[in-house]
Amino acid sequence: MLSYKVIRIHRQFDPANIRLVIFDLDGTLIDSRLDLVHSVNATLRQIGRPELSEELIASYVGDGAPTLIRRILGPDAGNEDLVRTGLEYFLTYYREHKLDYTRPYEGVMEALTAIRGSSNGSPRKLAVLSNKPVNPSRAIVEALGLGEFFAVVYGGNSFTTKKPDPEGALTIVRETGCACAEGLLVGDSGVDVATGRNAGMWTCGVTYGFAPHTLEAAPPDVVIDRPAELTELFSGVRNKLEA
Repeated sequence: MLSYKVIRIHRQFDPANIRLVIFDLDGTLIDSRLDLVHSVNATLRQIGRPELSEELIASYVGDGAPTLIRRILGPDAGNEDLVRTGLEYFLTYYREHKLDYTRPYEGVMEALTAIRGSSNGSPRKLAVLSNKPVNPSRAIVEALGLGEFFAVVYGGNSFTTKKPDPEGALTIVRETGCACAEGLLVGDSGVDVATGRNAGMWTCGVTYGFAPHTLEAAPPDVVIDRPAELTELFSGVRNKLEA
């Protein structure tokens, strides 16, 4: 395996050939951990259940709100009435509190600026593909001043399937006029890596997000520890490769 001093390369590619970069949202672009934790625990209190730890809740995030609610219900995940009640309350509460503490990770704005730069003579296209519902996803992106960077923002209810199904990624590829081999999917979980692979794209895993442990079972092509390393990767400011 080749690696930079910090950036780990499992499969070599040339960033200059990447024309499309698709980002996960939670745990990749934004630190939404506290708002999600507070919303989950508010939901548990509402349905008379004990609160869960921040670490456990964070490990449940990434596969969409319905799956999140089933996970926090544990043995009662098959109780459809309880799932529906919990999901409705969670979405209502989160809609009102989604920006209490949520912020872009340090270095994200600079990374997006660098990535959007020229790719072999033409600007790169950037997009967001989240398993979070599309309305709060778009509202958060706009409220945090990230909207100008993205051609499209899609959520977990934008398509008939969610990540890791490649439907969303392939739709973005078609809409932006790029090829799958020219695309890179950036995310903090094995779900994101699987999505990129299923779409025939390159993959980049970030370890500062919610589920870095899930990257071990399905290593992405590139692994970074800080958003600033995306800037390095795409701006050509690299450390010396090591065997």
